[in-house]
Parts: sequence; C-alpha cells; structure tokens
Amino acid sequence: MREPVRPRSSEKMTGGLLRQCAGQTIDYGRRNTKKYSFRCPDLKELRKLASFVLDPLDFKQRHGKLLSILSADVVEGLLNVLVQFYDPLYRCFTFPDYQLVPMLEEYAHLLGIPVSNKVPFSGLEEIPRSHIIVEALHLKKYEIQAHWEATAFSQAGSVDAFEAIFVFLIYGLALFANIDGFVDVNAIRIFLIGNHVPTLLGDMYFSLLLRNSKGGGTIVCCIPILYKWFISHLPQTPAFVENK
Repeated sequence: MREPVRPRSSEKMTGGLLRQCAGQTIDYGRRNTKKYSFRCPDLKELRKLASFVLDPLDFKQRHGKLLSILSADVVEGLLNVLVQFYDPLYRCFTFPDYQLVPMLEEYAHLLGIPVSNKVPFSGLEEIPRSHIIVEALHLKKYEIQAHWEATAFSQAGSVDAFEAIFVFLIYGLALFANIDGFVDVNAIRIFLIGNHVPTLLGDMYFSLLLRNSKGGGTIVCCIPILYKWFISHLPQTPAFVENK
C-alpha cells in the first residue's frame, strides 16, 4: 500500500489543491472526470425554527453543533472538485502529494457530539412503535393531537418538547434526508438509537463509492457535514477566504 506524503502546512496542501483544480479546468477534455450532483435539502423552514431556540449555548451543550449544520452555506462547486479525486481503492481523496480521509473523530468534532458506545444503526432494527416515539419526544398523546407543530410547543412554553421535536426534524430532514419534506423511518430509528455519527460517516462513504462506481450521479448523504469537513482542512486566513 502506498504511503501518503503529508504536507507541512495547510497552506501547502491548499496550494496543491488549487493547482489541481486549475489543472482539472484546463485538462477537462482529457481528464476522466465524472459528473456529480448533490442532494441538498431545503433547510429554510428548519432555520426558521432555529430562531425559536431561546439559549443556543444551552442547546449546543445538550445537542451538539446541530445549529451550525443548518447554517452551513454549501458551495457545491468546491465539493464537485473534491469528489473528482475520490479514490475507491483506498477509500480516500487522493492528490499527488497527500491524501484526505474523513474520520469518525472529525465528524464527531464537527457535530460536537462524542461517539457513543451504543451499537450503531444497522438497518435491522424493528420499526419503532408510536408510544416509543412519543416518550422520546417528551410528549403525551393528547399533546401531539392538540399541537402537531414544533412552533406550537415553543409558543406554549414547552421547551423540552420543542427542542426534542426540533432535533427530531433535523435528523430526518437534514442529517438523514431521504424524501423531501418527510422524516424517513430509518431517521427515526437512528434518532432513537442515539449514536448517529458512525452512520453519517458511513452514508458518505457508501454514496461516494456507489456514485463513483456508476460513473457519476447524485451523492446522497449529509452534504453540509461533508462540506464543513473539507473546508476545515483549508486555511481560514482572510486572503484565502477572499480568493477561494
């Protein structure tokens, strides 16, 4: 197995990446590029709900950096360049003098949530019964029938219920989006398990490998986290930000 050569600094790594990007643009006709797109769900309504969070710092302590995932401004062009360098053999992004490998610890840091010792989602879990979901959301059946919407719980002063539903919606509509506007049953299972970091990372690897083997297509995973992971490896100096 070939050994990656590590760059001495993020500036050096970025310089190499930008040269590769430039080379890709010039050699577009000769390079075996693939046409990718990204499934980026519309998060406008979730961002509106975020305004009902009374104490963002307190919310962060309990639920991690979910609000930062909602506010991520994804530049798809940058991700399009990145995925062209995905190496299916080594399961990483391979450049001439270095490799980038998304890791479990990095995803956990970006989410602000430690990796749990609970067994990750396997897809073999039973479909959760309604009373289990109600208990997980800190609700009672009559409360659901009376309100139905997360904003109603916020206006009613039920902070625990609002935050539980809000986090539930983030799981279903942002982290594990499958059908636009609907919370998939698998997202419910993952929410109840309480160990979603490995699944997020696995989704990314699975989708990249699948679309790479098909020669392109739509990458379905949590795109904001992948984007935040990538830019975390780029220098954050004003000069670079202005020219990126």
